[in-house]
Amino acid sequence: MRKDVRILLVGEPKVGKTSLIMSLVSEEFPAVVPYRAEEITIPADVTPERVPTHIVDYSEAEQTDEQLYQEISKANVICIVYSVNNKKSIEKVTSHWIPLINERTDKDSRVPLILVGNKSDLVEHSSMETVLPIMNKYTEIETCVECSAKNLKNISELFYYAQKAVLHPTGPLYCPEKKEMRSACVRALTRIFKVSDLDNNGVLNDYELTFFQRTCFNTPLAPQALEDVKNVVCKNLTDGVDDNGLTLKGFLFLHTLFIQRGRHETTWTVLRRFGYDDDLELHQDYLFPPLKIPPDCTTELNHNAYLFLQSVFDKHDKDRDCALSPEELMDLFSVFPYIPWGLDVNSTVCTNDQGWITYQGYLSQWTLTTYLDVQRCLEYLGYLGYSIIAEQESQASAITVTRDKNLDLQKKQTQRNVFRCHVFGLTGSGKTGFLQGFLGRNLVHQRTIREEHKSYYAISTAHVYGQEKYLLLHEVFPDFDFLSETELSCDVVCLIYDVSNPCSFEYCSRIFKQHFMDSKTPCMLIAAKSDLPETKQQYCMTPLEFCRKHKMPPPQSYTCNTAAAPSKDIFIKLTTMAVYPHITHSDLKSSTFWLRASVGATVCAVLGFAMYRALLRSR
Repeated sequence: MRKDVRILLVGEPKVGKTSLIMSLVSEEFPAVVPYRAEEITIPADVTPERVPTHIVDYSEAEQTDEQLYQEISKANVICIVYSVNNKKSIEKVTSHWIPLINERTDKDSRVPLILVGNKSDLVEHSSMETVLPIMNKYTEIETCVECSAKNLKNISELFYYAQKAVLHPTGPLYCPEKKEMRSACVRALTRIFKVSDLDNNGVLNDYELTFFQRTCFNTPLAPQALEDVKNVVCKNLTDGVDDNGLTLKGFLFLHTLFIQRGRHETTWTVLRRFGYDDDLELHQDYLFPPLKIPPDCTTELNHNAYLFLQSVFDKHDKDRDCALSPEELMDLFSVFPYIPWGLDVNSTVCTNDQGWITYQGYLSQWTLTTYLDVQRCLEYLGYLGYSIIAEQESQASAITVTRDKNLDLQKKQTQRNVFRCHVFGLTGSGKTGFLQGFLGRNLVHQRTIREEHKSYYAISTAHVYGQEKYLLLHEVFPDFDFLSETELSCDVVCLIYDVSNPCSFEYCSRIFKQHFMDSKTPCMLIAAKSDLPETKQQYCMTPLEFCRKHKMPPPQSYTCNTAAAPSKDIFIKLTTMAVYPHITHSDLKSSTFWLRASVGATVCAVLGFAMYRALLRSR
């Protein structure tokens, strides 16, 4: 909502503009009226809407046309004052004032107008009959108020309506000519309905309506009030209530009714609670709450965020197959203004046999977005209504900013759960196969992925000593003369060479010597395509000798040309190296070290599967 409201009073001389302002301030009719009242500010705590209000007077005798134009451009709402006993002043409303104001304001964002009929104490009849055609012709006119500065009649109401015209405008919500809500308002309220429909069954049940009411208005609805709301909808709309819950049509009808009855503030309160600005766009402050991320720190989702995302998944996994079909995914993204995930996501995370993103893949993609582009993650959580449903101040509360990685190294322990592995290798060495193998896809499966849908990222979980961690693989294409800070910044490096290509290993050695030999980042050499006959590498030493010389673990054989899903052992090793970068190379070469890590992973996987089955039964 606006931080303040600026009200400008214009009109013909002697219609009582200044008297209205002075009667409001002093609560009595002034004995002496100056040409023009000085600008006054009414503090927020004495206004109905709790917003500071500036009231500006205009005097033709004291001000130039240029000064008038400046005031029109600064005003949030303009009150055109006429005298109810002066027909000429009423005629001037349409012949002079409205055309003048429209000339000085943007056509697409017209300033709201209030028609003010002053001096009602001097006549016995109302001017409404004369003014009504004017209101019907000009949609920017919010309302008309008849008042008397002398009798103090409707003075406070006049300025309340002026405030309301700014804070709760009709224009963005409703088209009076068509007598229906505008499309932007329908879109916004449809998103709000879908976010509030917690079980995604197409109706708001009593629990959801009560939660919605408490969220927007800080007060629950009494059971009788709930029934009254549904009865009103039932009487006017045959399909407004279904299964004792409010349908989308019923929800939209209610808000149309609020607007038609002049209760715009009800609809605006709902819209603003769900993040909308005056133009019915989601506010930037809502989508991108401030989040400070110091250097060498990363961003992860916290426990509450994962619980929320799990509830969103469950809400849209209608067939309970623990995967999101294309239709279910589109339904999930229906609260977004665009589709945020491309087809490359399906080759970045785990999918089922039909190529649909699984529950694990879904959480992995959210983890990836949070790690690589936390602002985008905040935006996405905003569309899903995280702060409302999770009852948090903003999406920023969903994010954990990890401590400096250098501090982790000093203390030889970390609380991080997401670790980045950069994968280097000559073109054709098997990097893409390695990434896809991590997601359980063998060579036959990989050949079905279209080239334009392939991803340079792969993310999934690996278990280290019984703890689930996310490993993020990133295929990097370096320029030997230059590696960016982002390309150098990772938790573990994976150097891949093709055992069947004699020129493949030299590339890995150059990358290592040029960029990682003197760094503290652990490195692992992968002998890819190990199902093929091994060829002697054209290099001054063998890959094993190279690893011994530089105190690296021995080369690890890997192939994704398997009948079943490729082995994940190597990924557990990479994750372990990322989690424990301080471990000595002799420990890394120890078979008991890897055995302990693998046993921990097996135990955790068995427990995880049992818990997952239990979760499915509960769902």
